[in-house]
Amino acid sequence: MTDRPTADALRAEWTKLRTSPATVWSVLAVAVTTAALSALAVATVNCPCATDTMKLTLIGVQLGQAVAAVFAVGVIGGEYGTGMVALTFAAMPRRATVLAAKGALVSGLVATAGTVGVGIAWAAGHAALGEDFVARPVFGSVFYLVLIALLGLGAAAVTRNSASATGLVLALLYMAPIVAGVLSDPDWKRHLRQVSPSDAGLAVQSTIGLDQLPIQPWHGLGVLALWAALALLAGALALRARDA
Repeated sequence: MTDRPTADALRAEWTKLRTSPATVWSVLAVAVTTAALSALAVATVNCPCATDTMKLTLIGVQLGQAVAAVFAVGVIGGEYGTGMVALTFAAMPRRATVLAAKGALVSGLVATAGTVGVGIAWAAGHAALGEDFVARPVFGSVFYLVLIALLGLGAAAVTRNSASATGLVLALLYMAPIVAGVLSDPDWKRHLRQVSPSDAGLAVQSTIGLDQLPIQPWHGLGVLALWAALALLAGALALRARDA
């Protein structure tokens, strides 16, 4: 059974989120960007082909992840920017509980938006390429978006600044694959892809050549889950250690 402070924190955080226009637009943007990029990608490909068509069908997640991260960063970074966080912690002194409440609500909203976006993406792939439904890449992509959002939330709790947290998370998501791509040493390239949150996490979308992947699909999603968990832990410790 949910204890009173947790229930109060969830209620308070939900009130702030549902009354903010940014929440509605951000959630819609996660779904729209994910679906739109995927639909555009499958519409420009002629198959049969050697490409992993499921991964192509779900390519919109690579854009939707940025929107999910920015949304999650704003949930706590925005409060630091306006100074409202001081009122939040005055009303609810258990800061880890506040962060947990934010995480639960962000997870629910991003999961909902991700389900819609990924669902439309798969439908577009099915219509254009005859793509069959495969549970792991489809549901894994939704989990991926949720974990990216939690990574962003944790980063914002640590940095207490939306711009810094956004830059940090987007660098992790997009720069690490670029660096891996230019490395000449195959072992270093493989190791970087095994530990970078986006490369590892997106392995869950793969359906062909699994034995050639740097990391197996569910293991890769586990790496991303570890990134998110460590970010949230660091965020909770930072909230407790520092003044609002």
